[in-house]
Amino acid sequence: MSAPTLKLPHAVSRLRTERLARSAKPFMARGGIKGERCPGCRLVPSHCICALHPEVPTPVGMCLLMADIEPLKPSNTGWLIADVVPDTFAFGWVRTEVDPALLALLADPQWQPYVVFPGEFVAPERVVGFVPDLPTGQRPLFILLDATWPEARKMFRKSPYLNHLPVLSLNPEQVSRYQLRRSRRDDHFCTSEVASLCLELAGELRAADTLQAYLDVYTHHYLQAKHQLPPNLQGPAHARWQGLKKS
Repeated sequence: MSAPTLKLPHAVSRLRTERLARSAKPFMARGGIKGERCPGCRLVPSHCICALHPEVPTPVGMCLLMADIEPLKPSNTGWLIADVVPDTFAFGWVRTEVDPALLALLADPQWQPYVVFPGEFVAPERVVGFVPDLPTGQRPLFILLDATWPEARKMFRKSPYLNHLPVLSLNPEQVSRYQLRRSRRDDHFCTSEVASLCLELAGELRAADTLQAYLDVYTHHYLQAKHQLPPNLQGPAHARWQGLKKS
């Protein structure tokens, strides 16, 4: 593959660097690929996808509230969202305190925040199932709780600064295709899939399709590296990616 294009670290990359600086010992991912990793895409250099960096212009913003070690996990897909969506923000979640920059973001009048969470756990009056047309100059900001399902439920309950915000409840018909970490329920999506669905609801179909295709390419390269196999550049994931580039 061609040499990667240099780019400034995005929000998730910066959060990962901050989290590593606080670590008393190196983070060791369980069951994943070992050895040297590309700092731009977290894959082994032989399987790097930095040359595919697919940032897509979109007015939509993404705000990732990340559980403690999520930024460190090579399989975390919030990283892919930040690669695609220019206005991606990332904050580490701590029960006892909140980053002032997060509060400032939620209060910024250019954004209409939506907490993305299943409506079955929320008071009905807070739940919305679609993204309405917003006033001129205002843009949707989707708040994604990037964590395991038990952690995400805890984060939702113990983040009072989110309590006044509408909750976007997704009811997708498809089954999650994410293969790197599996939930016990097929209707639990990885963070990147959730973001793609949000983009689709906001009418940003190109960004939604790009993010989903990018996830498929990343997953393929990750699993091929894990099994010490070369990436298949003519396989289904790359074929879909190339099709998006030509459309």
